[in-house]
Amino acid sequence: QVQLVESGGGLVQAGEFLRLSCTASGRALSIYTMGWFRQAPGKEREFIGGSNTLGKLSTFYADSMKEDRFIIFRRNDKNQVYLEMPSPQPEDTAVYYCAADESGGRGPRNGVDYEYWGQGTQVTVSS
Repeated sequence: QVQLVESGGGLVQAGEFLRLSCTASGRALSIYTMGWFRQAPGKEREFIGGSNTLGKLSTFYADSMKEDRFIIFRRNDKNQVYLEMPSPQPEDTAVYYCAADESGGRGPRNGVDYEYWGQGTQVTVSS
């Protein structure tokens, strides 16, 4: 099975570029559809977007997440998938998780569709 570790979180100022990384080990990332989720204090886990293994490694995003606020891409050669936030805002404060779907789904948006999860990385955006 695959193990996932997120990194890159921390305290940032509003509008300060932020890139989170998710590194896979144990199995090749290339066989998984990968997703990013977040959970803010007192709120339910929320799907952000993902990257599948079909076609040209297309990405997919939650309808509520504007693509220009979140950018997801992957580097299979590095066994990593990334979540970029060009201009994070205080409302983006949350624990961010990456997850892997071994069935290679086209665009899973529910947490139950993902079998493997990282431990999460805290992102705090100050105003």
